[in-house]
Parts: sequence; C-alpha cells; structure tokens
Amino acid sequence: MSEGVHTDPHALDELSDIASAEHAGVGPDGAVEGYSARRTLRLGVELRRQLKRRRTQFLLGFVALLPFILVIAFELGQSSPNRRSGGFVDLATASAPNFVVLALFVSGTFLLPMIVALFFGDTIASEASWSSLKYLLAVPVPRQRVLRQKAIVSGLLSAFALVLLPLVSLGVGVLWYGAGDAISPTGDAVSFGDSLVAIALSTVYIILQLAWVAGLALALSVSTDAPLGAVGGAVLVAILSQILDQITALEGLRNYLPTHYAFSWMDLISTDVDWTNLASGMLSAAIYGTVFFLFAGRRFARKDITS
Repeated sequence: MSEGVHTDPHALDELSDIASAEHAGVGPDGAVEGYSARRTLRLGVELRRQLKRRRTQFLLGFVALLPFILVIAFELGQSSPNRRSGGFVDLATASAPNFVVLALFVSGTFLLPMIVALFFGDTIASEASWSSLKYLLAVPVPRQRVLRQKAIVSGLLSAFALVLLPLVSLGVGVLWYGAGDAISPTGDAVSFGDSLVAIALSTVYIILQLAWVAGLALALSVSTDAPLGAVGGAVLVAILSQILDQITALEGLRNYLPTHYAFSWMDLISTDVDWTNLASGMLSAAIYGTVFFLFAGRRFARKDITS
C-alpha cells in the first residue's frame, strides 16, 4: 500500500465479475466471437479522416481557386470575348462552356493526373511511413479490406476534385463571360444546353481515363514506404508517356501509350462527335487500370509489413 497498489476488496470483486462475464469464444470462421471484418475501417471513418488532412484540404482549395486565377490572367492580358475562331486558349473568353474547356485543357497535362496520383499514391504509403500500417492490420483489418476501402475513398476524393474543377469553372465562366454557345476550333457552335451535356460527358471520360494513373499510383503505394516516391513515380510515368506521344517517329506505337487518348474528350465539343478515339481511350484505360490494380492487390497480399 505504501507504493500505491490498489487492494480495495470491493474493486477486486468488481473486476473479477467483469472478467468472468467476458466471452472469449471462437466463431465459425476462427475469429474471436463477436468480431466482424465488415465493421473494421468503415468508409465513412476513412473518408472523414482523409478529408481532415491538410493535403486534401489544400488540394481541393487549389482546384476551386484555379478558375479565378485563369480569369485574372485573362483580365490582365488582352483577350476578346467575341472571338469566333482560333484554338481553345483563344476561344476561352467566348462563353462559359469555352472557359470550362480551357480549364480542363490546361490542367489535363499535369494537374489532373497529379490529383489522382496524390490520392492513390499516398493512401497506403503514408500509413507505412507513419508506422501505423502494421497496427491497422493488427486490429485486425484484413489486408484486402484495407486496400479496398482506401482505394474506394481515394477514388471518391479524386472524382470529387475532378468534378469540382468544371463546376467552379462553369460558375465563374457564367459570371464573367455569359452562358453563350460553345465554339470549337473548327468553327462549330454548340448550344449552351448541349455544351453542358458535352462537358458532363467529358468529365466522366477524364475520370475513367485516369483510372490507369490510379492503378499505377496504388501499385507504387503498396510497393514503397515513401508517399512522395509513389506519387512522384506515377506523375513521372504520365509525363514521360506524354513526351513519347509527341514523337511522331514512333507512328502507330503511340496508340499503345496510356496518355495517347487523354484529350479525346475534346471531340465532344462539336456538332458531329467521332466516338472512335473516345472508345479507344476507354479501352486503353480499362486495360492498364485493371493490370495495375490487380498487381497492387497481389503485391499487398504478399508483402511483409514491417512498418
């Protein structure tokens, strides 16, 4: 008692009663009775956790701010809101739909792949870098459930960011440039209503086409304990693919690059849509994405988790 040991008989009896009331049975699957893997790492918990991270808040804030930065750039420069010819940059101030097309066009080379790579590349590697992955699996949360839940949350956040950009751009464009027709570089004029449908389809296409980046980033995330390496590796591959796609000497080999059809969504901004490149882009992304996701699942299932 001089060393502070608690020997209250009533307390000891109470603890004994509680211990005797505990059930340590084993369920049909061999787990402790009452344990259910479906109750571990729920989507809502993981989603709230990721939304509270500064990197998520900063990235979503930057995506929402980008259209305003583009407007300021055009206001500081010299642009004519009545232009009816030229490229996507020249036509950006012609109407709100054209401004949305510009926002997607200028961000498609680096920003959009980086967004997807960040959410998927950081998801497992960050847990490993914090040395919390082994404790998460010891809860226990099955490995494939950890990978699946984190991949779903990463997909939801990526899709939200990719939808947020055209939505904010459309609102900003309507305020500054009006709800006019969308003018394509070929001179076609698409009505405002039809252009909204085209923008929606373009956004869906971009999300699905970037599935290969998501798969690659996830595969790298389960292969390293460095989040920056996983994210940077996926972005580097995307940039390298875009560089190779510009080399005309490769001829037909460029069709097999994952980024070859990245900007095929621009075909939707016309009165006569050619679905050939769009279908090819979807098929390419599906093949690359499936291979990378399957590799990530196999790699994570067999990996020796030490961090």
